[in-house]
Amino acid sequence: MKKQVLFLLLLLAGGMAAMACTSAIISGKKTVSGRPLLWKHRDTGCLDNRVELIKAHDDCYEFVAIFDAADPLDTAAWTGFNEKGFAIMNTASYNLNDDDVPESEMDREGVVMKLALEHCVTVDDFELLLQSLPKPLGVEANFGVLDAQGNGAYFETGNYTYKKYDLAEVPGGVLVRTNFSHSGRPDDGMGYVRYGNAKHLLNPHTQAGDFEPWMFTEVFSRSFYHSLLGKDFTSSGEEWLVDQDFIPRRISTASIVIEGVAPGEPSELTTMWIALGYPPCAETFAARVGVAGGVPSVLNGTGENHHSPQCDKVRARHAEVFSIERGNGQHYLNLSKLYNSEGTGYCQQLVKKNMEMYERENGLRESIKKRLLHKK
Repeated sequence: MKKQVLFLLLLLAGGMAAMACTSAIISGKKTVSGRPLLWKHRDTGCLDNRVELIKAHDDCYEFVAIFDAADPLDTAAWTGFNEKGFAIMNTASYNLNDDDVPESEMDREGVVMKLALEHCVTVDDFELLLQSLPKPLGVEANFGVLDAQGNGAYFETGNYTYKKYDLAEVPGGVLVRTNFSHSGRPDDGMGYVRYGNAKHLLNPHTQAGDFEPWMFTEVFSRSFYHSLLGKDFTSSGEEWLVDQDFIPRRISTASIVIEGVAPGEPSELTTMWIALGYPPCAETFAARVGVAGGVPSVLNGTGENHHSPQCDKVRARHAEVFSIERGNGQHYLNLSKLYNSEGTGYCQQLVKKNMEMYERENGLRESIKKRLLHKK
């Protein structure tokens, strides 16, 4: 009952609409480290994002999540994980609901995810939460969840019902979702080309079982492969592209990979790898719960109007990539600002720096692991 009252209060506070996103859940059996992965490439009309650590309070777990700068009260979490190793994200779906719930009562996905981060430990807990919350939920989404036991699932969720897709039941150990639900109306919804892009990019690693977190922030979220055209424009040498159906889009605001824990590892080792802002122009950082400086301060909403200094920095680069303001200029991206023959593109320069960060942070995590195991 307490959860339901809290949920209703948060609904009154309002939620921010999630417009799109590309995502995946990867079994630990398909990664080099044995740790499962939860990936969300976020697309939204709210371009100013921030990452915050929310302290434990009132029987709620401590958690880290991405929030909109325009949501200073932290009412809606758009991807995150908590101290128990439970992680959640979503992609908007557009082929599930067929009801008369008013638009003013929709777009509550972030509210549900914050509630889950505060109270859930396992995938089963999240399913029970969905069942117990009052209906209509005010959502139309594919919720992706992961827990410290290595369980993962998508819950294709509408206002009144949901369908669960369990990672353990997938032969390939990989689930992908964009902006349609597999249980929804056939050929309705959005994101079919991006779904094809993601499947194409992930398939070789699904076969090899060699996934690592950096592949998502440094390769997949910076790739301009187009499945319908059957062409990878990433290193094509072209100067301008039409911004249509690539994984990175003009409204992309983050690439987030939550790396869970392998069997026997403490849940405190759960790590969020995040490229905040338009991913092709972004540095990547690591965030953790329960350690000093677990969330780099540049990701926090410490700037004017609750902006993240890092997000503002990346948005300035984003303006160079989408530099045409007149007419339909916003639909064209300057690829040469990201990749060029001189090797000076943002992607080319930043990926080198980010890979050094991954190496450094992986070493730090091993030190944290030894300390935690020694305490036990």
